[in-house]
Amino acid sequence: MTSRQPFDLDAYVERATKGPCFICEMISGNPAFAHPIVAEDEETVTFLSKYPTLPGYCLVCPKAHVEDLAEGMSEAAYLGLQRKVHRLARALKQVFAAERIYVLSLGSQAANSHLHFHVVPLPAGVPLAQQQYHALMAEHGVLTIPDAEKAEMARTIAAALAALEDK
Repeated sequence: MTSRQPFDLDAYVERATKGPCFICEMISGNPAFAHPIVAEDEETVTFLSKYPTLPGYCLVCPKAHVEDLAEGMSEAAYLGLQRKVHRLARALKQVFAAERIYVLSLGSQAANSHLHFHVVPLPAGVPLAQQQYHALMAEHGVLTIPDAEKAEMARTIAAALAALEDK
């Protein structure tokens, strides 16, 4: 059963500002930073968010520790990353019958500096007051999704991505 729990913003800020890069740690295999992987290749990794506000909330990032979108990667690398974001958006739309897919890049030099894109399916029927930024803000609570359900969600999204490759 998926439920919402309060988000400890202070603890998150402490980890994000004083801890190692969570993406680099996840990629290196550190179990303390494990996330369910949806897709991975030589350049990028796509995984489920540790703090989802909506089911299917994913992050897409380069494996290399790139911090600056404008100056840290070539146009070709950026467009390749955006192709992955677009394909993920198409898969999420199918899997979650999403009304819309939200895409944004967050992080800063102060915390979570590794470039990453949040790709989030908005379910149909969510009231307008709970859409857009409200739907993405962990301060309104994060979903508690059992590990087995997260693993199944990652497999389902991965299968939808694979089906898009066949087309």
